[in-house]
Amino acid sequence: MSKEVRNIENEFDSLSVGKLVLRLGIPAMLAQFFNILYSIVDRIYIGHMPAGADMALASIGVCSPAFTAITGFASLVGVGGAALMSISLGQKNKKAAQRALNNSFMMLIVLSVMVTGILLLVKRPLLYLLGCSDAMYPYASSYYTIYSLGTIAVLCGTGMNRFIMGQGYAKHGMMSVVIGAVLNIILDPVFIFVLGMGIAGAAWATIISQFGVMIYVFCVLGGRKMPIRIGFGGYDLAVCLRTLSIGSMSFLIIFLDNFLIILLNAMLRKYGGDLGDSYISYAAVVQSVCVIAVCPAEGITSGCATLFSYYYGAGNSKRVRKSFYYVLLVCGIYLGLITLATQLVPEFFVRLFISDAAAVVQTAKFVQRYNLGLTMVAVQFAFVDGFTAMGMVKEAIPISFFRKGLYVIAVLVLPAIFPLEYIFYAGSIADIAGSLFTIAMYFLVLNPRLDRLMKKI
Repeated sequence: MSKEVRNIENEFDSLSVGKLVLRLGIPAMLAQFFNILYSIVDRIYIGHMPAGADMALASIGVCSPAFTAITGFASLVGVGGAALMSISLGQKNKKAAQRALNNSFMMLIVLSVMVTGILLLVKRPLLYLLGCSDAMYPYASSYYTIYSLGTIAVLCGTGMNRFIMGQGYAKHGMMSVVIGAVLNIILDPVFIFVLGMGIAGAAWATIISQFGVMIYVFCVLGGRKMPIRIGFGGYDLAVCLRTLSIGSMSFLIIFLDNFLIILLNAMLRKYGGDLGDSYISYAAVVQSVCVIAVCPAEGITSGCATLFSYYYGAGNSKRVRKSFYYVLLVCGIYLGLITLATQLVPEFFVRLFISDAAAVVQTAKFVQRYNLGLTMVAVQFAFVDGFTAMGMVKEAIPISFFRKGLYVIAVLVLPAIFPLEYIFYAGSIADIAGSLFTIAMYFLVLNPRLDRLMKKI
């Protein structure tokens, strides 16, 4: 066994779980802040184009669900493969860890080719299905085509970065996101304004940045200090299927979250009448604020996923339980502060996206309603992501889907009974009730069975 692997084992086995959660979770959280900055600055530049800014922004919004699907495929393989690798490291099985990485790398390459081909083949009907108009199509088509050509960079860069995090190198994982964000922030004004490429320039800046991320990730994973390096060979159908099984949870969550946004917009359209467009624009800002609030918390759990996987593989249920509690504590503190901010100064967040005074006041009220239960989401992140990282997808599905099911029910029922603006309580209802259900499931069902479940590995 190599010296590098022994060092990782010493850290994970000797350092306190609380210290490890901070060491792995905080850099991942900061990476998500840079990721948010990436998205916001990108839209700010496009919004200040000398001509066609509104149409360009709307076109990016239309394209977004298709590109979110690309991220879903990266999570499908990256989350599943990295979890399988970390579990193998916990079992002191370096060969199995290497197989997990090699098979995942191969799957990401194959998926990149397949997804790129499908995206280009269905471009026109898909864009119109997502809400594109004839006037919008030239903008959306240009952005969509260029971004699609960068699918391999998005899939391999994002997906393989999980294997850096999965080996405990959280700072390198953070740097990959920082590199992408900085490159995009620099290239956007050059391509959009200096070269006059407009929305096409924004797309080129994005995919060039993603290729920069991919190259950095490959260099790190191929470096001598990395315990499990990027490689080829050892392909195994059983390993691929196990990877997809574990990663399916993250994949489904991404797609379901898109569905929930579509459902909310549909209900706002149905009950909003002449104000339907206004309510949908308010909802877009509310969802954007949620991204700012929630993504860093997701970074904490993704950064700490390797702890759950490693201790699960090592059969150390005591440290698995401690990981749950410390991740919950750190996420809870962060989300508690964010919840307080959204209730006290919601206008601050809203003004990042809109400037109209009347719209700011109205949207700020909706932000408050939607985020009343945001602190409770820490429970969902800690337990759903923790069980997923251990490959216990059957245990994670009920506690995740219960919350999403509550959201669907609330979105369908609230506007049928109360004034339409009450629909924005749906998020808080689902967050609070869903998290209480998760707590009950963990302490009454999952925690007592944890030792027995871990003996199955």
